[in-house]
Amino acid sequence: MQVLTGRCLCEGVAYRIEGELGPIFHCHCSRCRRWHGAAFRTRATIRSSQFSWTRGEELVKGFHSSEFVVKHFCSVCGSSLISTYDNDPEKIGVPLGGLDQAPTNKAEGHFFVGSKAPWLEITDGLPQYETWPGSLASVRRTSGES
Repeated sequence: MQVLTGRCLCEGVAYRIEGELGPIFHCHCSRCRRWHGAAFRTRATIRSSQFSWTRGEELVKGFHSSEFVVKHFCSVCGSSLISTYDNDPEKIGVPLGGLDQAPTNKAEGHFFVGSKAPWLEITDGLPQYETWPGSLASVRRTSGES
């Protein structure tokens, strides 16, 4: 079984993930760009049962970035830690930038490229989705594939 650990910049908060990560995607939505101060956020989804805080849980603060999504961060250094979902408490979103080890799976694509940073050119050949790839009704592939 894969075990991953992660921590914040000041190392006051640490966590552990047991088991495989779900699909990895690069999110280009404006909220993720602001949250990470970067062109996109590389993230995976795990089950909440896979996740545990190992240090500094009392330093973790949350912010509702949308109706159901809570972004958790270190109150000391501001590092992005996890996302939780009020409407799906069994799921946790993990930004991969805080991990100490590399996951065994690789990124599968880019989503919310309809709102990506205008100065970024995506050249890695991964599939690109205008919005969230989970709903076929709202997905438009922009990678030239059908």
